Amino acid sequence: MSRYRTIRRDAVAEIEVKRSRFRCVVERVATEDDARAVVERLRAEYRDARHHCSALVLGPGSPDGEVERAHDDGEPSGTAGAPMLEVLRGAEVADVVAVVTRWFGGTLLGAGGLVRAYSDAVRVAVEQAGTRERALLHELDLTVGHAEAGRIESDLRARGMVVLDTGYGADVSLLLGVEPDQEQTLHAALAELTGGRMEATRVGERWVDVG
Repeated sequence: MSRYRTIRRDAVAEIEVKRSRFRCVVERVATEDDARAVVERLRAEYRDARHHCSALVLGPGSPDGEVERAHDDGEPSGTAGAPMLEVLRGAEVADVVAVVTRWFGGTLLGAGGLVRAYSDAVRVAVEQAGTRERALLHELDLTVGHAEAGRIESDLRARGMVVLDTGYGADVSLLLGVEPDQEQTLHAALAELTGGRMEATRVGERWVDVG
C-alpha cells in the first residue's frame, strides 16, 4: 500500500440520546502512545463523565505499524469501542483516535441504543473532520551545479515532482520525492533535462500528506 486516508483536521461532535450526552473527539495521532495521551487528557478534563470509550486505527505510515484498538471503558462489552472502530473502518481513515465521553442521563439505553449512540457520535465527528490522503514517497538525492540548479528544480516542479529539501555547498543537493510508480518517470525527466549527465540516487522513503 502506497496511499491511505486520514482525517484532514481534529474535530468534536456531540449528540444527546435520552438525556445522555455523547461527546466525540477525533484527533490525528502517529502512535499508540499519542492515542493514550489523548484519552488521558480527556479523562482528566471531564472527570464528571462516567465513560471515556475509544477506538484507534494506525496506518502503514505509523512508527508502530498498522494497529487497531477498541476500549469500552466500563460499558457493556461490544457496545462502545467495537462499533466506534467499525465507523473508522467504514470511513477508511487511519492515524486517528476517536474518544467518546459519555455523561449518563438517567435512562438505560440498552445494548442496541448504546451501539447506535457511540457509532453516531463518531460518524458525525469524522464527517466534520474531513479526510485527506497520505502517500509514500521515495526520496532521491540529485546533485547539480549552482548554474543549473534553478532551471532543473523549476522544470522538475513543473512536471509535478516534489522537491523536499534543497542544500547548498560546493554544489546544490536536491532531495526529491516521488511516489513509487513515478520513479522511472523522474529518471526519464532527468535524462531529458540534463542530456543524461545527471542521475538521482535513492536515499530513503517517507510518508507525507497530499491533497
